[in-house]
Amino acid sequence: MPSRNEVLEIIHDLIEIVFPGYSGRRTYDFHTIRYSIGEILARLYNNLSKQLFRAYRYNCRRDKCETCDIDAVTEKSVRALLEAIPQIRETMKLDIAAAFEGDPAAASIDEIVVSYPCIKTIAIQRFAHVLYHEHVPLLPRMMTEYAHSETGIDIHPGAHLGNGVFIDHGTGVVIGETATLGNNVKLYQGVTLGALSFPKDACGKIIKGAKRHPTIEDDVTIYSGATILGNITIGKGSIIGGNVWLTESVGPGTKITIQPPDLSIKVKSSNS
Repeated sequence: MPSRNEVLEIIHDLIEIVFPGYSGRRTYDFHTIRYSIGEILARLYNNLSKQLFRAYRYNCRRDKCETCDIDAVTEKSVRALLEAIPQIRETMKLDIAAAFEGDPAAASIDEIVVSYPCIKTIAIQRFAHVLYHEHVPLLPRMMTEYAHSETGIDIHPGAHLGNGVFIDHGTGVVIGETATLGNNVKLYQGVTLGALSFPKDACGKIIKGAKRHPTIEDDVTIYSGATILGNITIGKGSIIGGNVWLTESVGPGTKITIQPPDLSIKVKSSNS
């Protein structure tokens, strides 16, 4: 089985490459940063190769496959992740900008990078997403579940995230495997993008991989506690209010809210 400790080190190295110096694990000099990052990349390549090989070998033995070239698929997957790093770094800049523009409490870009849980979770998910599409066993889910345990934000590695995604506060957010988020989507705490039901085959077994989670188009805002379930689409520019329960698609520019609850207010008199 892949080593949890080694996978954690891989995560730390990936984060360090995307945000050099922000973790506090090491400092950099302008003249030598190229070599320092190169050292991390060399270590990352070796560790990734070992852990991906373990994952593929475990899966192959479990499924009793005889034709899989584990060395070849390991090398392909490692290269896919390393080659994706520059694009992920550019995408994370857009996520950070979205957080800075979307949160009036944000004092600086640096504050967002070092302290906002959504940035760490989204970065890890983007790395895991690459491995997920390489059909790497075990590691993608290990990576996102580590982020989940650290931040309370649960994003499946299969979920597709667009550019400029911002999850404000974040705790309790759940985004399922086949969910798709467009560009400039903003979610608040407690939002669930889940499955309404699980399609089954003729034998009654759940069909794996079927689209069962929502598609959230560009520029959508979903407020805290909203639950959106099933293979539905939330149109571009829509606003979904807090605590809304939604299982039907809505068109672009839709605003959905629930009626305020009836409050019973009793004021204590000064004589009592």
